[in-house]
Amino acid sequence: MRADAARNRARLLSIARELLAAGDESLQLNTIARLAGVGVGTVYRHFPNRDALLKALAAERFRRLADELLAAAADEDVRAGLHRAMRSSLRYMLADEGIAVAFQSSGDGDAEVSATWAEVTRTLAALLDRARDGGVLRADVGMDDIRRLLCGVGHAVRIGDNDAKNAEMYLDILIQGLRPHD
Repeated sequence: MRADAARNRARLLSIARELLAAGDESLQLNTIARLAGVGVGTVYRHFPNRDALLKALAAERFRRLADELLAAAADEDVRAGLHRAMRSSLRYMLADEGIAVAFQSSGDGDAEVSATWAEVTRTLAALLDRARDGGVLRADVGMDDIRRLLCGVGHAVRIGDNDAKNAEMYLDILIQGLRPHD
């Protein structure tokens, strides 16, 4: 990326963070372009849509999530690792809309987020394989199922009172349901 393009991108992200901090969650790309003093085409070159912008804003936290998932996947106790990975994923999804968007769709958009999403997907898929092989996870549950189920739990928490206690209870119910049938 050229230096001026990198500066523009950093400025656009800075303005988006300021808008979010001020309570404006709409993140209208035209408004961001105007506040940054650039053409709207510049914004769209960096962020083709609002979701891509949210994912880029989440990039740093997304990297931390990927690192936590790698540590969970390395746990010798596959059950503990799976539970830890799911709790970390849900916690990050609830804390950052960009991460929730990535789980709801895919890692498209921002290149850094796409690469990190690919790592998250590989890590979770390997952990799920280990969990199925270890008899901890139903054989018919795949990565897309886990992604959708975590999104469902996140949605249930957000439409409720957003209480961490409920998030833990809902996740425990989900984890119990993922166990193989006797």
